[in-house]
Amino acid sequence: MGDNEPKSCEQCYYFYGSPDTMNLCSMCYKDFCLKEEQARVAKDENITKIPDAAVVMEAPSEPLMPKVNPNRCMVCNKKVRMMGFTCKCGSGLFCGEHRYPECHDCTYDYKGKGKEALAKANPVVKGDKLDRL
Repeated sequence: MGDNEPKSCEQCYYFYGSPDTMNLCSMCYKDFCLKEEQARVAKDENITKIPDAAVVMEAPSEPLMPKVNPNRCMVCNKKVRMMGFTCKCGSGLFCGEHRYPECHDCTYDYKGKGKEALAKANPVVKGDKLDRL
């Protein structure tokens, strides 16, 4: 092999490395830098590790939430694909039937927000008092 032929990565041997990256490919070099950074941070913080025998597993205090599929209606679990409707209440994605606030027990105050928007857009206009002759 000549000097100008690329060398394979010293760690994974799948890709080519360069002398700038210590003959490692970009993926291995990134992993190497990440491990080096974590070691430096651990050294700076003087983290002491607890022995494995002393670790006690505790039961979670909150019950686990069921897995929610983001492509299904939150009420009827129907697939909505690209036509899902998100509500301002933040409770999730809804199908065409359940997109209306009264169909999915919405907690968002549309009426109050509308009043606030109108009050903000239309400030009270008062003219200066004129002296009558």
